[in-house]
Amino acid sequence: MKKSASLVVILLVAITTSFAQSTKEQVEFFQSIFGMEKKALVSEFVQLEGEASTGFWSLYDEYETARKANGQKRIALIDKYANSYVDLDDATTDEMAAESMKIHTAQFKLVKSYYKKIKKVSGSKAAAQFYQLELFFQDATGVALMEQIPFIGEFDL
Repeated sequence: MKKSASLVVILLVAITTSFAQSTKEQVEFFQSIFGMEKKALVSEFVQLEGEASTGFWSLYDEYETARKANGQKRIALIDKYANSYVDLDDATTDEMAAESMKIHTAQFKLVKSYYKKIKKVSGSKAAAQFYQLELFFQDATGVALMEQIPFIGEFDL
């Protein structure tokens, strides 16, 4: 499971680090590929039947749509950072830090709200599995991205 998840994370990082030159359509295309791979991994981990399965996958698809929209905001912020890295001033840096915190807060709230929804239709175990997987994907992706993105002031250009 972690080996498969790691491959998905590597794919996401490769995609995300190339976004400075990407169009919106390319972003959506790559996110759709990532979403399909991720869904396959989730289906291996979360084993449900009947109404619990139907309810889970309906909510999961809703969640993925919202997560992708939030992910596009994250990608836009990374793109903005890349484009303004050389000329970062205090105001721009503060603005981007605030936007990053807003995006992370929104993602946490999104996961929390879908945990509650999934718990109602599929039970606590399925909800906890969803939560555990999302944390894994988010943390692994975050670490991989941070390894690719220079820290502020790391390069004097």
